[in-house]
Amino acid sequence: MVETDVPARLDRLPWSRWHWRIVIGLGTVWILDGLEVTIVGNMAARLAEHGSGISISTTQVTTVAAAVYVAGACSGALFFGWLTDRLGRRKLFMLTLAVYLAATAVTALSGTAWFFFLCRFFTGFGIGGEYAAINSAIDELIPARVRGRIDLIINGSFWIGAALGAFGSIALLDTALFATDVGWRLAFGTGVVLGLVILLVRRHVPESPRWLFTHGRAAEAEAVVAEAERIVAREAGRTLPPVTGKPMAVRERGPLGFVTIARTVVGRYPRRTVLGLALFIGQAFLYNSVTFGYAVILTTYFDVPEGDTGYYFAVIAVGNFLGPLLLGHLFDSVGRKPMIAGTYIGSGLLLFGTAVLFQRGSLSAVTMTACWTAVLFLASAGASSAYLTVSEIFPLETRALCIAFFYAVGTAVGGISGPLLFNGLVSSGEVSDTTLAFCIGAALMTVAGLVEAAIGVRAERRSLESLASPLSAVTTGTEPARTAG
Repeated sequence: MVETDVPARLDRLPWSRWHWRIVIGLGTVWILDGLEVTIVGNMAARLAEHGSGISISTTQVTTVAAAVYVAGACSGALFFGWLTDRLGRRKLFMLTLAVYLAATAVTALSGTAWFFFLCRFFTGFGIGGEYAAINSAIDELIPARVRGRIDLIINGSFWIGAALGAFGSIALLDTALFATDVGWRLAFGTGVVLGLVILLVRRHVPESPRWLFTHGRAAEAEAVVAEAERIVAREAGRTLPPVTGKPMAVRERGPLGFVTIARTVVGRYPRRTVLGLALFIGQAFLYNSVTFGYAVILTTYFDVPEGDTGYYFAVIAVGNFLGPLLLGHLFDSVGRKPMIAGTYIGSGLLLFGTAVLFQRGSLSAVTMTACWTAVLFLASAGASSAYLTVSEIFPLETRALCIAFFYAVGTAVGGISGPLLFNGLVSSGEVSDTTLAFCIGAALMTVAGLVEAAIGVRAERRSLESLASPLSAVTTGTEPARTAG
């Protein structure tokens, strides 16, 4: 048995370059994901052109390839999430990035549809693993008082990658600059270059001290925190604030099996399980539908040239990033429940309004993009908070796998069915079908917001251990209270 005050020491640290190093090294993975999804969505028509060097149709790119990518992400999240809780955060966030880099590089060499699908699966496999390893590491290293805003901004950085992908696709689709069979291959190469830069930064990110002390490596945990304290104190030029609260007693335990984890998640925290599923399914359906299908809407209903769709998507991407950036601090001050419920319900109502205007024929490509930007300004903050929620409200030993589980289930339900259903309805060319697609996404977001309002957890400014006591915690009078529900 070991008594430790590591969580309290981490939570009381002032913000510093040490924290920025973590954010830059780990958080930038969402830029890669945004880049991947957007490039493929905007280049669907070019890939299907004669002379592209690959035999594939637009429908295959926007439906089959999209679903395969998401299926890979779900599989990778579960596999690597399980390994992350067993082997540590640091080992896995290096491995998952390596998988992504290899798969993306090989995608650029695709010559057949089946090989392209296979590469997309393994690209998603690496990205899915990143979600579990990165979110758990970030939340365990960032102080509780700013955990909400930092987590939201990091998850929202997906849209920086989306904007880069949108602008990049404009240039890469220009046949005056790049041949039909070259531009799309270079697009995947940009992901490799960015990933290599991130890999270099990530080498300096430490292992989570919280994970270390629950796995019998208390001395290493102490060393990581002590180094952070020295760096922060030197940068601040003053003595660090005192540590408040009592130490926590923990006992090392062996790796947890799936049965133990399932019993913990569903048995001890049934309402939190329902909450996580509702938040993930709603946002996964909406976002995977839009990111893979918005270019099709523009070309089908508004006669936007294929090479110009990137401009419209870039505007949406900027609005999406501004949502978490401008609203993130409210999740720590106003609180999780009102902000998560408000962003989900608000985006759902705005999307219902957009559907009505679209059905009436009142929108152009510009005004449709403006409506979606407003919808996703709120929805982006809400969607980012889904990852924040499930990474906060379950025990440390199950954190990565819980993130993986909710991501995989939510994405399997909403992320695979979303692109298939959404693109099937949009591609019909019938206004009423596209209106129905909008309404389905709006309804799921609204319902998820109502679930949050009813059973959400007030997690703002609270330590992770007070929200869900570690399974290795020992009852000695110093153990944090176990919170059920």
